[in-house]
Amino acid sequence: MQVTIKEIAKEAEVSTATVSMILNNKDKNISEATRNRVLEIAKKRNYIPNTMARSLVTRHTRTIGLIMPDIVNPFFPEIARGAEDRASKSRYSIIYCNTDDNLIREDSYVDILTEKMVDGIIFTHSADRKGSTERLKRCQVPIILIDRDYDLPNVIGKVLVDNTKASQMAVNYLLSKGYRKIAYIAGSMNTQTAQDRLEGYKKALEESNLECSQRYIKIGEYKSQWGSDATKEFLREGIPFDAIFGGNDLIAIGAMKALKEAGLKVPDDIGVMGFDDIYMSSIVEPSLTTIKQPNYEMGYKAAELLINSIEGHGEQREAHDAEKAILGTELTIRESTR
Repeated sequence: MQVTIKEIAKEAEVSTATVSMILNNKDKNISEATRNRVLEIAKKRNYIPNTMARSLVTRHTRTIGLIMPDIVNPFFPEIARGAEDRASKSRYSIIYCNTDDNLIREDSYVDILTEKMVDGIIFTHSADRKGSTERLKRCQVPIILIDRDYDLPNVIGKVLVDNTKASQMAVNYLLSKGYRKIAYIAGSMNTQTAQDRLEGYKKALEESNLECSQRYIKIGEYKSQWGSDATKEFLREGIPFDAIFGGNDLIAIGAMKALKEAGLKVPDDIGVMGFDDIYMSSIVEPSLTTIKQPNYEMGYKAAELLINSIEGHGEQREAHDAEKAILGTELTIRESTR
């Protein structure tokens, strides 16, 4: 049977309030001898704090909800790992929710997390979230947005990268290597992230006085199958391209597969560039040149912002003045470009 604070207090010959203060690290005015005696008894009796009972008093459960759109995409597990590492450092636990980029499922998870009294939510919203905020208006916990920017109720912070700048850097690199007819395979345009990456692609071409034709752009989803399908469409249509820039690494890897099936060599015939630098990018053949996103750091920073807010170390903010952390990206050069 689990030992209680009352039993520890009786054995240590102190009050239950004293035991509670010691076990909750609020024992500044308690002698070292008393503190050590209580902790030794708690350890000997295998005391386990009743976090549920504590949460009813403090209104804090020390849990965080993490809503991700696609846990199969290797980009997101690294975000989750970063968030968990930072949460664990402050003795918070995380409840993971995978939405499969489905808005209905996403709204359901917001309700479930609220019912479970999480202290806050780290949130990469669905591609279909645009304009749908009614459910989130009822959410009474603070939200940190990560990867995908959007103005939502209760948003107190955002952890992002400059996708326009990063995409422009990718295309400028391809141009510097002599590529001139660069096709772009994008994900869904329902997110600001996708819109910004497309904008960066267009900017780089325009600043080099190169035509930016719609026939060189295909819009779909952030999956390898779409990268393969879109590449096959380019080939069927006879579009004369010498490089493909994928909206993420999965798209780029799918494009390489389709090029190989068509008898084309990467990078001898066609160069390929990705975006994210997921672990698969370094092990595919040829290894993928890409833009590295600091996904682990994004998760870590998001958890840090949220925990600081929960524990009163940061200001309470609304969506219009949410704290923004813009992290840097890097060009990672490998074998898929000449």
